Amino acid sequence: MCGRYSLHAHPEVIALYFKLGLPPAIKARYNIAPGTQVLIVRQDQEHGRIADLYRWGLMPGWAKDPATGNKLSNARGETVAEKPSFRNAFKRSRCLIPASGFYEWQSVRGRKQPYYIYPKDRELFGLAGITGLWQDPDGPVHACAIITTGPNDLMKNIHDRMPVILRPEDYSTWLDPNNQATAELKQLLKPCPAAAMAAHPVSPRVNTAKHDDPVLLEPIESTV
Repeated sequence: MCGRYSLHAHPEVIALYFKLGLPPAIKARYNIAPGTQVLIVRQDQEHGRIADLYRWGLMPGWAKDPATGNKLSNARGETVAEKPSFRNAFKRSRCLIPASGFYEWQSVRGRKQPYYIYPKDRELFGLAGITGLWQDPDGPVHACAIITTGPNDLMKNIHDRMPVILRPEDYSTWLDPNNQATAELKQLLKPCPAAAMAAHPVSPRVNTAKHDDPVLLEPIESTV
């Protein structure tokens, strides 16, 4: 799964990397949690590639409370094209979720050690995402979920799932709202090569979402 991530690159770097017309108006975040507003990149039919803020966690149509979406912050790549909660979004409403890195927890003898996983040779990951619209009594809520897959050789020692990290050359294929070639799109839902990533243990402070500072990224000696 992917339960927390960071995005602290400069807005102009994000705009350049994802080919946006304007830098997004965001501040650095080091501990992004489900249920919060997150930056997504989508393809607009009139304006091209744009950035928006969406709530992290898709809400099914029957949901009575936005908190329901916290349980749908991730979608498994193996079933995303068929599962009722996700299949329409996968077919028509795909997005990228910019990330400087993400966190995952390694379980050892009943204890959990958080790790920070980040790009080895570039500033950003483009995580595969899907979006949806939920009709709240107070107005529409745009939401998103991160697609996950099995681990690569780096991640398998930390966790049995990881987010789908797309190659930049696949961004246009993924974002194209007119592309409904499900089989072709599912081929993109595979682990990122381990050689493109690095990881180190970090402080358990990341377990608490209110902690949001650069210190969370600093390597420590594993405590498990």
